[in-house]
Amino acid sequence: MFFTLTHDLVQFQYGSNQWQYSYNEIVELGLLKKKKTYLLENCAFIAVTALAYYCMVFSNLSELYYIGPTLLVYTILIILRFHNDIEFEYYVIVKDIYKKETKVKINGMDRSVIGKQIDHFLTLNFNRLLQKTKNNL
Repeated sequence: MFFTLTHDLVQFQYGSNQWQYSYNEIVELGLLKKKKTYLLENCAFIAVTALAYYCMVFSNLSELYYIGPTLLVYTILIILRFHNDIEFEYYVIVKDIYKKETKVKINGMDRSVIGKQIDHFLTLNFNRLLQKTKNNL
């Protein structure tokens, strides 16, 4: 369970991360979907391509010894790039009244369960604020 709701506190626990807020301290709570970047793989691909072109232009064309290692590195880079089919990273973001932002990376498999818990919390908080407003009138 990611959330534990008590009458005045919201406790969060995911992996080794634990924190708690009162209902009045939370300003924003939500899921953030971020596209995964492949900067290392892309830079390695560019470097290998540049090295292969350098070898092709400035070496003897009858000796094509650079083709084998180039193809091997391309194969490894393609396997690294497409091995993991998860295209997005997910984060839970909690902003409080003190302008402090807590951001926790979550597993993609846990996203739907945590999303339902966030929706449940937001519904409870809305009903609590609505009840508070009715009591003030």
